[in-house]
Amino acid sequence: MNWQSLWQSLNLIPPTNLLAELQTAYAQPQRFYHNQQHLQECLTLLNEVKHLAQQPQHIALALYFHDAVYDPQALDNEAQSAAWAAHVLKSSGASSVLIARIKQLIMATQHHVVDGDDNDAKLLLDIDLAILGQDSARFNEYEQQIKQEYTWVADEAFKQGRGQVLTSFLQREWIYQSEYFRSRLEQQARLNIQAALASLAN
Repeated sequence: MNWQSLWQSLNLIPPTNLLAELQTAYAQPQRFYHNQQHLQECLTLLNEVKHLAQQPQHIALALYFHDAVYDPQALDNEAQSAAWAAHVLKSSGASSVLIARIKQLIMATQHHVVDGDDNDAKLLLDIDLAILGQDSARFNEYEQQIKQEYTWVADEAFKQGRGQVLTSFLQREWIYQSEYFRSRLEQQARLNIQAALASLAN
């Protein structure tokens, strides 16, 4: 789903420079992982699974904005990204229902947990976390990219914090919330995380 067809499917016209503004945001120098590569990987995965989604255009729009604001030292990136999306949608004449839904989807990426049977939100989160289940070469690149985003953190503190994040995924019954991603990526994700934890411990 390309940019134009996405907005056409929503019966909305985006601000003229919006795509360029988003591309500029994703190209900011503090980003090594949360950049255009990550966004493109997410959108490519959505194309694979859009037949499983009820509203794939909602997932697509949430993906475009989910890391639109990214400062590794901030705690409110998702809220800021959701606010940008809401502002754009409101100025484009979107309904309050659509605005609330896109904000909800973006905010779900903060803790990567969805309550109930929100199938589209589960797909969105699985797409965002698909990096954990990629082949070891891409996963190792990802780990290095994350480390580069946190060069301002002392080495021991980074290892401890990163270890906690990775361990929290291992402690879940399932990392992936949809059957599609669970069957394809769950096993590899757990192997990748275990290897990363072993590397952090050395």
